[in-house]
Amino acid sequence: MIRKSFALAATALLACTLPEVAHARTQMRAVGSSTVYPFAKAVAERVARANPRLGTPIIESTGTGAGIKLFCAGVGERFPDVVNASRRMKASEAKLCAGNGVSKVTEVQVGLDGVVVAAARNNPLSNLSQRDIYLAIAKTPFGKPNRAKTWKDVNGRLPAIPIRVMGPPTTSGTRDALGELLMTPACEANPQLAAMKKTDEARFKAICTGVRSDGAYIDAGENDNLIVQKLAQNPNSVGIFGYSFMEENLGKVKGIAINGVQPSYQSISSFKYPGARPLYVYVKNAHAAAIPMVRAFVAEFTKESSFGSRGYLLSLGMVAAPNPVRARAQQAARTLAPLILAALK
Repeated sequence: MIRKSFALAATALLACTLPEVAHARTQMRAVGSSTVYPFAKAVAERVARANPRLGTPIIESTGTGAGIKLFCAGVGERFPDVVNASRRMKASEAKLCAGNGVSKVTEVQVGLDGVVVAAARNNPLSNLSQRDIYLAIAKTPFGKPNRAKTWKDVNGRLPAIPIRVMGPPTTSGTRDALGELLMTPACEANPQLAAMKKTDEARFKAICTGVRSDGAYIDAGENDNLIVQKLAQNPNSVGIFGYSFMEENLGKVKGIAINGVQPSYQSISSFKYPGARPLYVYVKNAHAAAIPMVRAFVAEFTKESSFGSRGYLLSLGMVAAPNPVRARAQQAARTLAPLILAALK
């Protein structure tokens, strides 16, 4: 009887946020990152088995940017309760949230991942610098049109195979991380570009993170498994996606070292790998009060047992964050303390 009364109260709470909706949902809905998707799906299935009365969460792979846009669109049963993200929320997105009444949001860092440059196992590329990657895929490297056709054009020590890079779209957090972690460091090493960052940030970003549109960089969509399949079919191509997908497909693809560092659990957890990045889950607190599964979902995502020697998230390729970060994540999952949106960059 208590469970039934709570469920009715939860439905009523969400329904009140949207007067035109007669019956609100009680099933949790999460959108967002394709990188976080397999982890979120596994967490959702685990929680649903343990709490069958709460229903199985709906997990959608929309890309981080598109997911946050949906999440921040409003409060009520039409809008997602949770967004999974392969990068931190931006200040502009926080402003969108606040403008639509999504004023209380909890940030939970659920683990680490790496932006991996991978290829078929017989691909001749074995090591690239951040500069190599920038010169190969930037639309206007250092402000000039990109005329490089082969990797040898980028660096005389690299093989003369065509530059063909399959990577994430603009809606993806992995695309943002590619620009921030693997392209920008090489770009801003140029003194003129470093100065431009202070005087014209928009132009700096366009030069440092804009990718080619002449066929050398191919927008491969949000399905990272599809990129893996295409690499096997095109041995001279290169793909960019999350470490977990590489880990799952080591029989088909290999990771290419960046600055001499191979992508691995150890190099990502220590942040020695240049593409290492945190993964996040954002909770809409107004919905957490109405849908019990939300709290259960984030609690499961931060459990120590999920990351132990036999932890199922580790087996899927997620890298555990350092102990202090995990402790903060567990506290955030328990208390749902709101993020200070104004503090985001």
